[in-house]
Amino acid sequence: MVFNVTHTTAYKYNAPVSYCHNIATLRPRDSQGQQLLDFKIDISPLPSEISERKDFFGNFITRFSIQTEHKELKVTTKSKIERDFTPFREQMNSNSCKGVTNSQAIFALKGATTPELLDAKQYILDSIFIRRANAQIREYAQLSFLPNRSVFDSAFELMQRIYTDFDFVSGFTSISTPVEEVMREKKGVCQDFAQIAISCIRSMGLPARYVSGYIETIPPEGQEKLVGADASHAWFSIFIPGFGWVDFDPTNNMIPMNQHIVVGWGRDYYDVPPLKGVVFGSGKSKLKVMVDIRATQPV
Repeated sequence: MVFNVTHTTAYKYNAPVSYCHNIATLRPRDSQGQQLLDFKIDISPLPSEISERKDFFGNFITRFSIQTEHKELKVTTKSKIERDFTPFREQMNSNSCKGVTNSQAIFALKGATTPELLDAKQYILDSIFIRRANAQIREYAQLSFLPNRSVFDSAFELMQRIYTDFDFVSGFTSISTPVEEVMREKKGVCQDFAQIAISCIRSMGLPARYVSGYIETIPPEGQEKLVGADASHAWFSIFIPGFGWVDFDPTNNMIPMNQHIVVGWGRDYYDVPPLKGVVFGSGKSKLKVMVDIRATQPV
């Protein structure tokens, strides 16, 4: 599959802003089964300074500053991405993926000497939005992560349980809502569900990372797809020693395939927000985000 993705973020201010400095994580990265074919970013007003580099996790970030007075900021990106998950789907049926138990994984990570294992271990540690799990989260995780059960099966069941036990309620949480509150209320959105899963997995001593991206929304049969109906999305990935990372989407109760497009990953949402920054001005702002994903080859 080849997808064309347009992502527009617009801020409107009720008072002039004299200066702003921003960091955008909007350029999709190459990853398992994914290749970025083209990428363009358009910023209005034109930035005084702009640069691009890779961050610690290998994500592409764009830094830009606007030093002229403005009442609106608009950032539009256009990406062309090729997705082919078929080879990885076949690999997931191997014993190296589904045959590693939780006890074996923890043992391998404790004696880590290879670069791959050492890199994965950082995703067991606390992060900005996911601190050391409380008793309720650990107890929830333990129901799935039995010592002699495979890591894959444990993560798959955890995904299913979050999908069943939690309600998708837009607007109930913000990016700063603690995972403990989401766990207690059993409500949130895709970012919250990903971070709940990560907190559960880390409480078991296993690595889990936050994946930011997009998901194509397929309209009901006979109905035309609406422009802007697609959205930014988030899911989690767990590391299986001897195999690698495997993604799970608890919001949709599925293993991500071709319709999931990866932008970046990190320890939690804080590492890969689409756009963050500071502004010098007074007053409030209104945010509008629109994402459109178009497949250029039939599914």
